[in-house]
Amino acid sequence: MSTGIVACGALATHIADIAAAESLDITIYPLPPLLHNRPEKIAGEVDQLLHQIKEKHSKCAVAYADCGTYGALDVVITNHGVQRLGGNHCYDIFAGSKEIESIMESDAGTYFLTDFLVKSFHRSIIVELGLDKRPELRDDYFKNYSRVIWLAQQPTAELEELANVAAAEIGLPLEIRIVGYGQLAAQIRQLLSN
Repeated sequence: MSTGIVACGALATHIADIAAAESLDITIYPLPPLLHNRPEKIAGEVDQLLHQIKEKHSKCAVAYADCGTYGALDVVITNHGVQRLGGNHCYDIFAGSKEIESIMESDAGTYFLTDFLVKSFHRSIIVELGLDKRPELRDDYFKNYSRVIWLAQQPTAELEELANVAAAEIGLPLEIRIVGYGQLAAQIRQLLSN
């Protein structure tokens, strides 16, 4: 029986790519990526999905970092006896926690993007924050930010254009750092081996 992985929808495609490249026997159960706009709901959604899938698999795991749950997700994974990805958020997984700490120490006003956020920026950020209807609120939302860093997993010219548009929409300069999948593949393999 394959391993069932409850995954953040923003990571699911990347995990599927890794699984295909490494011939991993996993079934991915993605949760809506927009849960990140309501992180207090992540733990409950993960718990509910684990209850639904645990009988279908010999093993289950969770492909989320803490993602703003402030430990609530750790309670869920402990209760289910499963593991999750390390780190506070996916930025730690892609760029490494030391790199993210260094970036934040040099400029705490950094707004991060991943490939998923670049692709979905208008829907995930502009629409979710209501800026499509009330653009005058942009500066209130982003006044404490000074730059955008796109942690690029698989950069393309199209994604770079979208990243520039996203940064322009919130009025911040864009910096691009190519990080690839970072530790995601290694952490997925670790989840499968534990």
